[in-house]
Amino acid sequence: MSSSSKRAVPSVFSHRKLDTHKGDYGHIFILAGSRGFTGAAILCANSAMRTGAGLVTLGIPESQYSIVAKRVSVEVMTKPLPETKEKTLSFAAYKKIFDFAKKADVLAMGPGLSRNPSTQRLVRKIISTIDKPMVIDADGLNALAGSLDISRRTNDERRRTTILTPHLAEFSRLIGKPVTYIQKNREKLAKKIASDYNIILVLKGHKTIVVSPDKKVYINTTGNPGMATAGSGDVLTGMIAALLGQGLNGFEAARIGVFLHGLAGDLAAKEKTQAGMIASDIIDKIPAAIKKSG
Repeated sequence: MSSSSKRAVPSVFSHRKLDTHKGDYGHIFILAGSRGFTGAAILCANSAMRTGAGLVTLGIPESQYSIVAKRVSVEVMTKPLPETKEKTLSFAAYKKIFDFAKKADVLAMGPGLSRNPSTQRLVRKIISTIDKPMVIDADGLNALAGSLDISRRTNDERRRTTILTPHLAEFSRLIGKPVTYIQKNREKLAKKIASDYNIILVLKGHKTIVVSPDKKVYINTTGNPGMATAGSGDVLTGMIAALLGQGLNGFEAARIGVFLHGLAGDLAAKEKTQAGMIASDIIDKIPAAIKKSG
């Protein structure tokens, strides 16, 4: 991160006014998790709290409520929602999600959602109808494969901020290009997709690229191979959503989120080693990363 970018990090977190309250720091509504994948939801919610979100509500399939409630940070609120017979979020949950989203400042979705057809239909409906800043990852991205125009139309009509955070395989499915081709043309393709679809794109990997619709580019330099571990991307989704909820524009939220995520990973690796670290270790180091970046 450039020196000017690094100086922008502490201004988000320090010197909170004395007369503020939790509502001033964003209410993040997360849609995540399914049977066997509750950990993704928990990591996303916990990381949002650790990155300064004032409120976090986690929407989950109703049968998974007891599992999540026992493991998620006690500060996180949970909202059981209608589910499919496979224990994933059902399209029948749409009305409850639409109504609750009115109370939220940012919507994050995707971690652990599954590729169930009803769930994917729900994701596409949410993207096309709910007018809130969004961070979309994992199975949220898989639901958009071949349907990115849904996001473009909504973003154009409503000037909504939408941040997509694919790794190479997810990006390959989104745009229908082989991973090998993407690896050779990462920045060029990232700029084209961000511009064509009016999104902020976070293309994850070694030296993660963040690109805005006007082709502004940030290439990250923090992070290490130990972060190639289950749940690391779920942590990043929560971090970016939290920053968006605290009033940063989409590009800044993505850029600072990526930087802090990598820095927290570097701090975790020093203590746990790259081989021994896990995604929850990254969350544990978020406060230290915020402090160090100042």
